[in-house]
Amino acid sequence: QVQLVESGGGSVQAGGSLRLSCAASERTFSSYGMGWFRQAPGNEREFVAAISWSGGSTYYADSVKGRFTISIDNAKNTVYLQMNSLKPEDTAVYYCAADLYGLGQKQYEYDYWGQGTQVTVSS
Repeated sequence: QVQLVESGGGSVQAGGSLRLSCAASERTFSSYGMGWFRQAPGNEREFVAAISWSGGSTYYADSVKGRFTISIDNAKNTVYLQMNSLKPEDTAVYYCAADLYGLGQKQYEYDYWGQGTQVTVSS
């Protein structure tokens, strides 16, 4: 059973930074890549960023391009999301997920999910 555990969430003022981590219990065996999604109260879960385990491919939502960076440490089975220049609209629960077959940008394309970590950005 693959387990994904997020950490690094917290409260920060606008303009600040946070780094989220997602530790996988194993190299998610045959998963192709990992993604980050977020869900704000009353909103649907939305795609934030994705990366292949090779690190060769990355994708970002337009809303976070230039501010967020996704990276991967294969030795530690860990995916990171560095979030800079945070805005109040970035406030949400952030989830990491594993995609077994590709590098999707839709929820249904992901097969395993973490429990989420809260990020709160105050103005």
